[in-house]
Amino acid sequence: MRTYNEKISIYHGMVSIIAINLAGNFYPIFAISILGATNYQVGLISSLPPLIALIMTIPAAILLNRLETQKKTVAMSVLAARLLFLLLIGVVYLPTPYQAWAFLLIIALMNIPATLSNIGWQTLISGMIKDERRGAFFSDRNRLLTIVGMISTLVIGIIMKNQTTNATAYQWLFFIVLLFGLGEVYFLMKHKEKTQSSASTKKTSMNWSIFKDHGYKWYLLAALCFNFTWQMSWGIFNIYHVRIAEATILWISIFSVASQLVQIFTFPLWKKWAEAKSNTLMLVWAALGMALVPFLTVLSTNLFYLTGVQALSGFFISGVVLLLFNLLLEQSPAETRTYCITSYNVLLSFVAFIAPQIGILLLEGLGIQKSMELNSIMRFGSAFVFLLMYSQTKKYKKAFLVEN
Repeated sequence: MRTYNEKISIYHGMVSIIAINLAGNFYPIFAISILGATNYQVGLISSLPPLIALIMTIPAAILLNRLETQKKTVAMSVLAARLLFLLLIGVVYLPTPYQAWAFLLIIALMNIPATLSNIGWQTLISGMIKDERRGAFFSDRNRLLTIVGMISTLVIGIIMKNQTTNATAYQWLFFIVLLFGLGEVYFLMKHKEKTQSSASTKKTSMNWSIFKDHGYKWYLLAALCFNFTWQMSWGIFNIYHVRIAEATILWISIFSVASQLVQIFTFPLWKKWAEAKSNTLMLVWAALGMALVPFLTVLSTNLFYLTGVQALSGFFISGVVLLLFNLLLEQSPAETRTYCITSYNVLLSFVAFIAPQIGILLLEGLGIQKSMELNSIMRFGSAFVFLLMYSQTKKYKKAFLVEN
């Protein structure tokens, strides 16, 4: 039986995933087809948001740690980010040479309040969901959100199937995102949050003792290695799909739906496997599966084939999405969880900024074929790091039990 906050969190997630899907899925094709963005600028679509997050995470954490309640701040941050879609609507009226750069600037600005809302939501929800409910709740939530995201993406893809180069269609799309953003704010405010006493509210910006925790240190190493190899190819995938395979906005939607459809049915599987084996061990298999995707993608430009590859990708993405977050909470001591989440987000933002840029450099230097093959090899390496984490954590727990 779901609690009140669990139900509201799911409703909030549904409107949020629609807003994110309608915007993020079509940023690259909008930039390429309407704004004439270069490969470098397409890479910046993935790199700029984490750069802003890197700059903003510590100030955001300091603010959040000093608040007795967080949901209002999180909700207002979401509102500020979504209102910037009004500026995106006006980008096409600028002189052509400035359109792509203005688009990137607005995307960067959006991530100032978005960083605050992201960290705030993670902390907020971690305090509302009991540890024993975490695996089942996030598995169910992710599955339901994926269904909603898949349907919304498919509907927009069908509506806009002949509008790939129609600027007005994208303007309406961005306006719809703004409307769903208002829904996000409404449901965030509906959460029931316990007020922290002034004495318990954290005043310091950092607690360095978290880096002495064995499990958390290994989580940082493994998760950041994986995210680097995962995110460095995002810009390359976008360029391959749009420039090489010549996918239209309908096909981009179909790729996304194929991935999400598989995720819907596999979230419960990853939850079951993780409960039987462990989050860490199952992340080894998820990372190995993700390593196949870049290599398989460049074997063909056939759009039906690429849809199949995206479906395969969805199977492993469901594991990655579920297990990475669960493992973060698992390896973050409750008394320092805010600091752990904050530190992870800072380091993840740094990785997410440099990874796509390195991916584009590899693309320019090696070409798409070799850069994708190299990325597959690196992803295999990240799976090995998760295996090391599993082994070392197991040894550490045995040694701790012997000593005590």
